Amino acid sequence: MKKVLLVTASLIALGAAAPAVAADLAARPYTKAPPMMAAVYDWTGFYIGATGGTVGGQVGYRWQAGTSVFGLEAQGNWADFSGSNVSQVFPGFRNHTNVDAFGLFTGQVGYAVNNVLLYVKGGAAVTSNSYRINNFAGALVGVTGDDTRWGGTIGAGLEYAFAPNWSVGVEYNHLFMQDRTYTFTTPGGAFFGTDRIRQDVDLVTARLNYKFGGPTVARY
Repeated sequence: MKKVLLVTASLIALGAAAPAVAADLAARPYTKAPPMMAAVYDWTGFYIGATGGTVGGQVGYRWQAGTSVFGLEAQGNWADFSGSNVSQVFPGFRNHTNVDAFGLFTGQVGYAVNNVLLYVKGGAAVTSNSYRINNFAGALVGVTGDDTRWGGTIGAGLEYAFAPNWSVGVEYNHLFMQDRTYTFTTPGGAFFGTDRIRQDVDLVTARLNYKFGGPTVARY
C-alpha cells in the first residue's frame, strides 16, 4: 500500500510541473512580410517624336494625376495630300487641292492603364495648300498661288510604352479648315475666275515618342 501511494504522488507532481515548463519556453520570433510594391508607368514629362505616313514630328509635355493624363503638344509635318471634286462654279471642271504641310497645336486629356494611354485632343490646325482647276480630260486650266489657312482639329489616339522612355502609338485627327474664295488664273496669267474652296482633312498617323525622365514609380 505504501508503494502505490508513492507512485501516485509522483504522477501528480509531474502533471503539475509540466505546465510550468511549457510556460517558460521562449516565443518564436515573428517577422511581418514587407508590403508589395508595383512598378507603375508614369506618363509625366517632356517628349519628342516622329510620325509615319508623313515626314515630321511632335513635341509636348504631359503630366499625370492618378489615372488621368493631361498634355500640350505641337506637331508639324510635310505632306502630300490631295483631293478633288466637281466645281459648282465651273461646270465641266474639277477643283483639285494639294496639302503640302500641316501643323497642329492641341491640348490632350487621357486615361492611363499603367503603360497604355488612351486620349482625346483638340485645338488649332494650319495647312499649306495649292489649288488648281482641271477639265475632265485632266488638262490644267486654272491655278492660284500657294495659300496658308487656319482652322480647328479634334482627334483621338492610343499609345503604348514598350520600353523605358519609349512609346509607340496611332492617332486620328480631323481638320476643319475654313471655307475661302480664291482667284484663279490661266497658266498664261490671264484671269480665269473665282471659286469658293471648302477643305476638310482626315489624318491617321503612326507615332514614335521618346519621353525625358523616369518611366516608372513605386506604389504600394
